[in-house]
Amino acid sequence: MSFFTDEEWVKWFDCLSGESYLVIDNYLPEEIYRISRNYLISHFENDDFKKAGIGASTSHMVKDSVRGDFVYWLSRDKDVEFEQFFELADELKEKLNRYCYLSLSGYEFHLAHYPPGAHYEKHIDEFHGRNNRMISVVIYLNEHWKPSDGGELKIYLSDKEIIIEPISRRCVLFISDKVQHEVLTTKVSRYSLTGWLQHHPSILGHVMR
Repeated sequence: MSFFTDEEWVKWFDCLSGESYLVIDNYLPEEIYRISRNYLISHFENDDFKKAGIGASTSHMVKDSVRGDFVYWLSRDKDVEFEQFFELADELKEKLNRYCYLSLSGYEFHLAHYPPGAHYEKHIDEFHGRNNRMISVVIYLNEHWKPSDGGELKIYLSDKEIIIEPISRRCVLFISDKVQHEVLTTKVSRYSLTGWLQHHPSILGHVMR
């Protein structure tokens, strides 16, 4: 099963290659979106989310002044409801390898909740001394988002700054070790499905959790 045509992938990857980031609206099929959002809300209500931190392995720490979100890490074996999403992630990985000549071997994803007042300071998606993350992926699960809600993604490029609204089913891709970005303060609960495509086994990139 293919979610998108080769023509669509080529067009998107041309943009990603040229701009270092890419925005795809309505990327997540409605059925997968509904499953993902309901699953997120269910686990959030069951208090399964953990406070997110910064750094990897022994350098991992929780620092609210830098990052205020809570996360639930997904596993293909455990979270079987996400099988269709993992099939979509497989397609994304395979197409990036084919058309962008990458050597992606895996990925990791988590559900994220930013409570009102939370933000994430400017950073890049690489741990110090590691370079296994290649492509960052953010898919938004926010219903009825409006500009006054906040929580936008701000991307810093060499010649400009881009503000991306966290609209339902929107996907943002960017080069992990190149694009600096931040999450602006949200005024309402902000939900996303976030992950990284990697060129080493995913366990090398996991934070302590």
